[in-house]
Amino acid sequence: MLIDVDAENKATEQGLLGDVDRTTAGEALYGLVTAAVRRGSREMSLTSLSTLSTLDRTGPRRVTDLAVIEGVTQPSMTVLVSVLERSGLVERRGDPADGRVALVALTAAGSDLLETRRRAAAEEFMRLIDKLPADEAAALAAAIPALQHLRRLDNEQRDPATQSSGGRSERAAR
Repeated sequence: MLIDVDAENKATEQGLLGDVDRTTAGEALYGLVTAAVRRGSREMSLTSLSTLSTLDRTGPRRVTDLAVIEGVTQPSMTVLVSVLERSGLVERRGDPADGRVALVALTAAGSDLLETRRRAAAEEFMRLIDKLPADEAAALAAAIPALQHLRRLDNEQRDPATQSSGGRSERAAR
């Protein structure tokens, strides 16, 4: 009996979902993300919110690191950080390891803003979840570990310095 090792490895890499199911799952998750973004307040840009979230997840960072993580140029990140600083959402601090470097850190106001937005978004999803039939709600509950793992994988892909076990808090998975 011959075993096609390549086919078996590919099946293992893809997991239990076939291509159609993976596509459907990806499209469903993308749809939820875009719905959440559309529902969110327009008071602040997505890049600003993402930068605040990165600082919440990883702790103080250099402007150059933030620019790489957020996918913008260093001059654009410098301007963004200045705006966030004037708004009281971030502050610049000296780097204890290198006095020549400034680190950008989230302030209490920035942390509060993120928590308020997360809570509001979660409440919107909870209202939708309450409308699901019991079997679908149970399936969603069973998928929570996989969804949290996807979030950790995304964090690692965006910033390899934040490995699964190296995140600052459980809030990072949100």
